[in-house]
Amino acid sequence: MSKAPPPEGSDGAGLPGSLRTNPQLAQWLRFSPSGFVEVSPGKIEIGQGILTALAQIAADELDVSLERIRMVAASTARSPDEGVTSGSLSVQNCGTALRFACADARAIYLAAAAAQIGVPAEVLDIQDGTIIGPGNARTSYWELADSISLAVNATATAKPKAVSARTVAGTAAARRDIPAKVFGPAGFIHDLRLPGMLHGRVLRPQSPGARLLSLDEAAVQDIAGFVGVVRDGNFIGVIAETEEGAHTALLRLRGGALWSDGETLPDEVQLPAWLKSQPCESSIVASREAGTGATVARTLRREYSRPFLAHASIAPSCALAQWSESGVHVWSHSQGIYNLRADLSLVLSTPPDKIVVEHVEGAGCYGHNGADDVALDAVLLARATGGRPVRVQWSREDELVHAPFGAAMAIGIEADFDEGGEIVGWRHEIWGNGHVARPGRAEVPRLLAATELAKPFARVPASNPPLASGGGAERNAVPFYEFPSWRIMSHRVLAQPLRTSSLRSLGAFANVFAIESFLDELAEERGEDPVAFRLRHLRDPRARTVLEAAAARAAWASWEKRDGVGHGVGCARYKNSGAYCAVVSEVEGDAEIRVKRLVIAVDVGEVINPDGVANQIEGGAIQATSWTLKEAVRFDRNRVTSDSWENYPILRFSEVPAVEVEIVSRPDEPPLGAGEAALGPTAAAIANAVSDALGIRIRDLPMTRDRIIAAMA
Repeated sequence: MSKAPPPEGSDGAGLPGSLRTNPQLAQWLRFSPSGFVEVSPGKIEIGQGILTALAQIAADELDVSLERIRMVAASTARSPDEGVTSGSLSVQNCGTALRFACADARAIYLAAAAAQIGVPAEVLDIQDGTIIGPGNARTSYWELADSISLAVNATATAKPKAVSARTVAGTAAARRDIPAKVFGPAGFIHDLRLPGMLHGRVLRPQSPGARLLSLDEAAVQDIAGFVGVVRDGNFIGVIAETEEGAHTALLRLRGGALWSDGETLPDEVQLPAWLKSQPCESSIVASREAGTGATVARTLRREYSRPFLAHASIAPSCALAQWSESGVHVWSHSQGIYNLRADLSLVLSTPPDKIVVEHVEGAGCYGHNGADDVALDAVLLARATGGRPVRVQWSREDELVHAPFGAAMAIGIEADFDEGGEIVGWRHEIWGNGHVARPGRAEVPRLLAATELAKPFARVPASNPPLASGGGAERNAVPFYEFPSWRIMSHRVLAQPLRTSSLRSLGAFANVFAIESFLDELAEERGEDPVAFRLRHLRDPRARTVLEAAAARAAWASWEKRDGVGHGVGCARYKNSGAYCAVVSEVEGDAEIRVKRLVIAVDVGEVINPDGVANQIEGGAIQATSWTLKEAVRFDRNRVTSDSWENYPILRFSEVPAVEVEIVSRPDEPPLGAGEAALGPTAAAIANAVSDALGIRIRDLPMTRDRIIAAMA
């Protein structure tokens, strides 16, 4: 069989999505002679169902059944470098790239089949991977697989199918990651076992910045299976043959360790004031001037805040590492395997091509939790074992104390009004640490152990990505309502007593909470219905549609006021460029608030998997409910004290509200990510419902019993 000539390649310029930086088709997919298509995206599964949606896209473009698609876990040894799985961009960027890559591959195989059969490619049809021509002449992807190389660059000349021709995308395909979560087979990072594997634990001080003064290593020598203590400056680890042995050794080392005093933490009660008092880097994020000067008759200002938030992943972070003559191999549930590899390269002074990072699914975190940090822990311990692999699992305390937090924020919003009470000016100010300190994005590594070594790397304050990339603290601070003028300012606090980095939706959660709470306060002052008030200031028809859809489904117009029961609304377009989402919340209670019902309408453009979209919106809304009512990192002046579920409470299953999701279908619009769209609108809807139910306004999150009682006093 002759080998079909490949199409002329592209260098990536002008290609869509992630193909721009990863143009070679072989990085994305491979046809197996055994009858399957192996698809290897650079995005990873963290419970959001993305691998199911990507499999649907591939099945559609290749004309194969969904069952033939095998999703291969991301690895720096073979997968495209798609950066970090974050920002609700997987379907948007990876899905688009995969769709065009599959369309190109399909065209290559059709050309080869046409040459073999002796007919024009246009008369061929593909049915579940079998290529059929006139007179029932046929071949298949599988028969041609060995003779065709996809080690060519995409051209994007083969156009993907029209939406109307897709039969798999747009259907509620069963999530591929659910069976493992339900039935519990040994497939997660915590279950992975390698031949000759050792177990490690790392000792860290409770106070940030404390230095080790003395360590009683003799206390662990008699532990069964003890292998050794690894020390490099303030980095102290223990290795044992068993997990129990490593844990016992850690407890003994901790009992005999002496540390210096650490950094003094802020007064938790005065956190917003502390944020405003610190040295900061200030910038004007966005401004808009009215065409004509308006007379300002009155100005109203309100202050809002959110605390530091923990990822609170259900399972603590875990990683495995092994050294060999060829380099180091790491197994991790990092959201960015290439970014992690880049920071490991910096720490180890090892070329990146000597490091392989493979993704293995772990607990979802929706942001930068301890997954990357524990990977470096495992690498440093494995370096001392003579080639035996080491598994390191953090404890619950490690996860809640040492993983990066979502940044605390203080927000001030002012509105100017003319004589008629209409908004003529809007100002929004933010104070808080940066929201991004992920690996692979700076000249110094952002991994915890890197700052603990004898020759430590500097601990650099977290930064904020530019607004054009979605922003960090300022994400969703620019209003999507039509106000004549506005000015948005961000003050990045440079003092960083607690390490902060990306947490789901970054600054959008607090900004939307503040904006939508303030809008309700303005509507109340005017005696205007909150939904009607928003619609009067909205020009975007897609935004208006989701707001109207949520209000209609929640029967907003026919709501009957009852004692201790209230409803509220929140609306936003995530990052002002992503999915549209509106939420109506119904709450009841007095000092204890229960969210009874959340009605949500969402517009994500083309829907690949409606069930997956609904899952993502529902999950985001439930997490936002937990943040709004319960969650806050607690600390005294020396250490983080919220080191267990008892003192870092999250929403219980018995407290989860009923959630209804209505998807506004727009099949002719580009797909938009759903994962983070619901968080800010949910928080605002709950706050506004509490105000409606109790006649009080809570502007500082979380809305705890103490805060509610204080506001009612």
